Amino acid sequence: MKELGRLLTAMVTPFNDRGEVDYVQARRLALALLESGSDGVVTSGTTGECPTLTGEEKLKLCAEVKDAVGDRGTVVAGTGTYSTTESRDLTREAAVAGADGCLLVVPYYNRPTQEGLYQHFKAVAGATDLPCILYNVPSRTGTNMVAETVIRLAEADNIVGVKEASGNLEQAAGIVNGVKRNGFHLWSGNDSDTLPMMALGGYGVISVTSHLVGLQIRDMMLKLLSGDVIGAASTHSRMMPLTSALFVVANPIPVKYALNRVGFPVGRPRLPLVEPDEKAAAVIDAAIGASTIDLPR
Repeated sequence: MKELGRLLTAMVTPFNDRGEVDYVQARRLALALLESGSDGVVTSGTTGECPTLTGEEKLKLCAEVKDAVGDRGTVVAGTGTYSTTESRDLTREAAVAGADGCLLVVPYYNRPTQEGLYQHFKAVAGATDLPCILYNVPSRTGTNMVAETVIRLAEADNIVGVKEASGNLEQAAGIVNGVKRNGFHLWSGNDSDTLPMMALGGYGVISVTSHLVGLQIRDMMLKLLSGDVIGAASTHSRMMPLTSALFVVANPIPVKYALNRVGFPVGRPRLPLVEPDEKAAAVIDAAIGASTIDLPR
């Protein structure tokens, strides 16, 4: 099964002045992210504004980005929705579009039981040969996928890991300790949790902050893996003000604003998201000003 990488960036979707997906800028952004430390990117995830992208836009975005990066990095397509049938079909089509893997979010709004989650992910993963990453983000979906459900799903060969964004370190430890199959990874889904989750045995992070400080995140991860806990903690702490600022209002509002501010145009968010108000913008500006930005422009 293809390795997808320790540091993946949950990539924003650039829009032009007409609110259309800017595929040329998406290609540029993906290449810049690889240059600044990422092993690969996730397209049409939460940060990519997946709820407002059409299926056609998601597939074209995946194809364009994969064509741009080639073998230099991996492209994981966000193909999970609240519908099992739609998720299964979109995952199959993403494989044709060139995706190296898929990200499958816990179904939102309809709030399935743990058995429903198990059956949903089993059905979607069973319809593809792509490596699948589960995505648990209860603050967005309204449902927490507990460790026991993840452990059951890890028995499927092509379910290769989970993006854990619950913020629950006890739950993360339960997954790490409970899954016995080699090749199953836990990625932190919150930048602020990367250090503690990796200390518990997690594999890496699917990051938002890596849009701006990917090399520093990679440095932090390598220090931790080499046993330099103090050095890793120092780097992690230095990045925390920027990380906090990028979540001062709902993601991806702050990171799109930040990218525009540092000279990498990605356009405005699509409605119902809007640009940050004056107070939030001031917080983001201050964090940018105090940070060393890695992203090539």
